[in-house]
Amino acid sequence: MVQFTEAAARHLKESIASTEIVRVAVQGGGCAGMSYAVNVETEYDEEDILIEFGHVKIYIDPHSALILKETTVDYVETLYRKGFNFINPEANTTCGCGMSFS
Repeated sequence: MVQFTEAAARHLKESIASTEIVRVAVQGGGCAGMSYAVNVETEYDEEDILIEFGHVKIYIDPHSALILKETTVDYVETLYRKGFNFINPEANTTCGCGMSFS
């Protein structure tokens, strides 16, 4: 199952209101063929897989969960980039920005 580092969990706890949910997904597209998505939403599907950190609810659709099963999600802040970083050992190739893979 997808894992979240302490930094990622902390960022979500500080950023998400108790009425909002987070959706983590894999979508077609990006320069390497598939891309990661992290979106704030208010609805979920009954088939979605739920991960909770305090008041933060993270939903992952079953298809994305299969692709992300060994993935760790981190949150990084550097001088040139701020955002989520996906560490996916199942990815064959990753683009330079780290948000697209195959």
